[in-house]
Amino acid sequence: MPALQRAADHTAASHAVLRIICAWIRPLFPAGRGSFAEAVLGDSDPGYGADLHPWSRYVALGDSFTEGVGDPEPRSPGGLRGWADRVAEELSKGHPGFVYANLAVRGLRLEQILNQQTGPALALQPDLITLSAGGNDMAFRGSDPDKLAAKLDAGVELLSSTGATLVLFTGPDWGATPLLGRNRARVAIFNEHIRTIAMLHKATIADLWALRQLKDPRMWDPDRLHLSPLGHHTVAMMVLESLHVPHTLQPLQPGGLPERNWRQTRAGDLVWARQYLIPWALRRLGPHAAEKELRAKRPEAEPVVGADMPAGALTAGYSP
Repeated sequence: MPALQRAADHTAASHAVLRIICAWIRPLFPAGRGSFAEAVLGDSDPGYGADLHPWSRYVALGDSFTEGVGDPEPRSPGGLRGWADRVAEELSKGHPGFVYANLAVRGLRLEQILNQQTGPALALQPDLITLSAGGNDMAFRGSDPDKLAAKLDAGVELLSSTGATLVLFTGPDWGATPLLGRNRARVAIFNEHIRTIAMLHKATIADLWALRQLKDPRMWDPDRLHLSPLGHHTVAMMVLESLHVPHTLQPLQPGGLPERNWRQTRAGDLVWARQYLIPWALRRLGPHAAEKELRAKRPEAEPVVGADMPAGALTAGYSP
């Protein structure tokens, strides 16, 4: 019994020391639902989110990746949700004055994104900016990653001059993707430029290349060019973690993949090229590709959760 009592006293003392340490570091890690501080200290913070990040005006710039193509949601503006909307939903929790604009337009190349979206973005006076650009350029073999990087650097310099927190995205690893995989080396070079630009301008990197979950084909839409709802959800988690923001998103586990032999896989590749890749390339190379004007789905900075935006429900068909 004395031994058991000594063990109990030792455990109680250890817990007391741990509580003191956690109380000391708590200002560095504000308690919130599901946070480490809550789990250890046994507290709950009714003002969840109020002190978890400093931003109140978020503006997203980019192309179809940021617009949310591949993640349909009838209740969202433009009928699309996407990773940026999911990030904004999380950032808005506990921040009544938080507003969000999404200026991304599908099909735009890097120079078009910078020329068309930088001015409107600056006018919205954001304190958080995400910029993903260059994916449509990298999809074509004639693009020069060095020249693209020079244009990106100039755009990032202007955006970072506002004092806003800036998040830049590397390109994903297309190595296993038919046809697009041939551009892998140029994407890798462009990514190194992006990392250098981020370092020079003190931007945060959201590293799609390092996001190994994107190797799973279920992360992608059947067109293999855009993320699926599961992919957008996964990227949203990565962005929030890159910003060191606690969040309520949970990893989603899709069902198993059907087994396919080599012949079936190659036949699927041919169907994909005919149904998706060739029409996509023709739309961008055709004589009217630059004439079709598409508008941003959220051109004004507005509250996130409301009649036009679902309040962060999990993607249907997947489970945490």
